[in-house]
Amino acid sequence: MTVISKAAVATLLIFMTAAANAQVLFTYGGKAVTKNEFLKAYNKNNSDTKPTDQSYHDYLELYIRFKLKVQAALDKKMDTLSNQQAEVSSFRNQILDGYVRDEGSINDLTTEAIVRSKKDIHVAHIFVAAGKNATLDDIKKAQDKINAAYSELQKGQDFGKVATQYSEDATVSENKGDIGYITSLVLPYELENAVYSTPVNKYTAAIRSKAGFHIFKNLGEREGQGRMKVAQILLAFPPDATEAQKETIKKRADSIYNELTSGSDFKVLVTRFSNDNISWQAGGEMMEFGVGQYELPFENAAFALKKDGEISKPVLSSFGYHIIKRLAYKPATGDTANNQLRDEMKQRIVATDRLEVSQKMLLKKVFQVTGFKKNNVNEQHLFVIADSVLDNKRIPVFADVTLKTPLFSFTKKTVTVKDFQAYLETLRNYENMKAGKTRAQMLQEFTEVSAFDYYRQHLEEFNKDFKDQLNEFKEGNLLFEIMQRNIWDPASIDSAGLRNYYNAHKDKYWWESSADAIILTATNQEASEEYRTKIKDNYKDWQKYINASAGHLQGDSGRFELSQIPVVERTNFTEGLVTANVRNENDNTVAFAYIIKLYPNREMRGFNDARGFVINDYQVFLEEKWIADLKKKYPVKINEAELKKLPK
Repeated sequence: MTVISKAAVATLLIFMTAAANAQVLFTYGGKAVTKNEFLKAYNKNNSDTKPTDQSYHDYLELYIRFKLKVQAALDKKMDTLSNQQAEVSSFRNQILDGYVRDEGSINDLTTEAIVRSKKDIHVAHIFVAAGKNATLDDIKKAQDKINAAYSELQKGQDFGKVATQYSEDATVSENKGDIGYITSLVLPYELENAVYSTPVNKYTAAIRSKAGFHIFKNLGEREGQGRMKVAQILLAFPPDATEAQKETIKKRADSIYNELTSGSDFKVLVTRFSNDNISWQAGGEMMEFGVGQYELPFENAAFALKKDGEISKPVLSSFGYHIIKRLAYKPATGDTANNQLRDEMKQRIVATDRLEVSQKMLLKKVFQVTGFKKNNVNEQHLFVIADSVLDNKRIPVFADVTLKTPLFSFTKKTVTVKDFQAYLETLRNYENMKAGKTRAQMLQEFTEVSAFDYYRQHLEEFNKDFKDQLNEFKEGNLLFEIMQRNIWDPASIDSAGLRNYYNAHKDKYWWESSADAIILTATNQEASEEYRTKIKDNYKDWQKYINASAGHLQGDSGRFELSQIPVVERTNFTEGLVTANVRNENDNTVAFAYIIKLYPNREMRGFNDARGFVINDYQVFLEEKWIADLKKKYPVKINEAELKKLPK
């Protein structure tokens, strides 16, 4: 073993300490604030200006004062107040879901989807239903049926023939299982994976989904068609339409198409004729789509349009006749570095089952970081207990498995059979949550739910960004609390202190040229003219006019400096004057004033008139005194060398 001398150890410690201190920008009362922490706060609040030595110095003083006030609140244990804890808890819940997501896996799924969008795959499909309400017997029958279909394919039977015989897809009699082209984000993720990993002219094994069982065949591939934005006029077939009715609708569609080619406005004709209640309200505009989302005739016609503004001839689908106008087209570039494309694809991903896939990826990470450990338990006895709970029967007693037996644990929590019992009791009355699941599957789901719950409850330990945002909110709340108690409330209610401050600083509080006036605001020019006339006749009833105006007139009275009264330039103020209208360009309201009494000369404000200003100044006075005390209590030391190194 190598022996390190005391001198070497001392040198190493000195080096490490110096390196650490080099990142400290300032300390207060022994607590350190790093350069990175300061820069994060500075950049957040000064994003529109280029940093300078002066701006750093100015903000540093503000940040030091902020830290001192928060520390004072912590020392008074204000963070333990019920209102503080409730607000932090509420904010935590608001932002939690945004962090309980594995951005790494979502980014991987985004890249994969963009790459896959470069290729469309022509797919045939055999489907046997076994949905969420299927019983175990239903599932077994469906599984036997799909296995029989797969056996026929292995014998060399034609896929279309096998699909016609076995598939429960409603369109199989017409298409023999051929469902056309698909691209990324059309099928559920597990099914898409199977399709994109299957070579041309090959078929998949039987795959289970939430809807049932599937076999897919890759009939061919082509370059991705991209995405299309269109508007449509839909002339829908009524239920059980006769051939004669369909022919009448076709003639109407042809007539509308002729009007469009003659220059008629597409949106006007949408309003007059379209039966699509969703797109009709938006001038016929549909959501952007790719291949595999609509019936083939509609899809093919839309993607056949070569330029924006081009209009298709009437297209027949099972819904009726469509006239399609191309609005915009996005080619499938496959450019995984395009940030706009990535953002658009990510928005689509989080709206699909990919978010669930991402959660499963996150689950692996959750088990690792939470210190998950599974205990060895006699599962045969455990599942007997589970059956008793689900059947609402007396729970049997086993020597090796009791309600106190630990099932698994996390760093700071142990989960027992009793917790599993409580979970099963919530499932007991919901058949759809139990159907088709083995007891082992229920235990696995309980384990996953418990892991995510623990992860959410302790997220601050695993996610620094979440911890920082929560702490930022907490400190802001503490700042408000202690300012309310130490400065704002005392300054407002300390009558003697306010009067003494006023007497010592009278020369700060003056009226410039001013007037007793009524300032009124009407909702429009017409209302303004009506009330101007009434005010001229009897200004003393101005409050009655407001009450009877149904919201068309607002106002206030008092003594105002002339510069505060809304007027046009060069107004000659006189007593009894109704000033000219001044229109607000933002909301078209109209303001005017009635001048009751003029005070043309500069006058000192009395205490009552100056009270609002005095309160503000007294607050500043109290705060400066308090800050001086805090700096004595928590001595501040600034690392000037690091301050000079801040980026400019």
